[in-house]
Amino acid sequence: MTTPAEPAPHALLEGKTALVTAAAGSGIGSATARRMIREGARVVISDAHERRLESTRAELAELPGAQVLAVPCDVTDEQQVQRLVDAAAAELGRLDVVVNNAGLGGTAPIQDMTDQQWDRVLDVTLNGTFRCTRAAIRRFREQGGGGVVVNNSSVVGWRAQAGQAHYAAAKAGVMALTRCAAIDAAELGVRVNAVAPSLVMHPNLAKVTSDELLAELESREAFGRSAEPWEVANAIVFLASDYSTYLTGEVISVSSQHP
Repeated sequence: MTTPAEPAPHALLEGKTALVTAAAGSGIGSATARRMIREGARVVISDAHERRLESTRAELAELPGAQVLAVPCDVTDEQQVQRLVDAAAAELGRLDVVVNNAGLGGTAPIQDMTDQQWDRVLDVTLNGTFRCTRAAIRRFREQGGGGVVVNNSSVVGWRAQAGQAHYAAAKAGVMALTRCAAIDAAELGVRVNAVAPSLVMHPNLAKVTSDELLAELESREAFGRSAEPWEVANAIVFLASDYSTYLTGEVISVSSQHP
């Protein structure tokens, strides 16, 4: 099925400041930052890869009306996470939205998976989301309440997939973290939600996945194709916007996958 055209912006985030982690390159993070800029937000992007981060910042800065700041950050380092949140608020005045997009995958059957493989995926994908969520909510509290956190999970947090025990456990953990953080932060007027994409095509995925596997995964999707990164970004923007003020603790599946 033909991919639809990306819809026009509607100023959904006008006047907001948003932070997006793991936004370098051409995946969901950079697509989210791009969409947020188009929707009127001031945007801070972060990534552990400084060269790619600066390149992405330069590309985003070309968008009409763009206000974009790049801050390197490794989400496995608590000091770097705190420095990122502080810099975002200091440079752009306040923080309204935090998108936790940082995650790390890999493939190994559990009988062959090492502790190092398990720990690395969990530390980036789950612990990193925890650190950034905690820092965001603390910042929102200091600002007097309000604010939005959107976490990037995955349908594999619900569905079994061979070789993905570490990644699936981490993404299921992100879902549980989202629900519990939403309850803890509700008294502050803070909303915490997540998206759970299925198959999203971008250059990094193409590099590490065979054509045969991609074709098989696409065949499971109702539309017979993978999602474009901007299609996931649109769901994230919805959760970040005032169109979702009564949603918290929810995980929205961005998927056309069928059993």
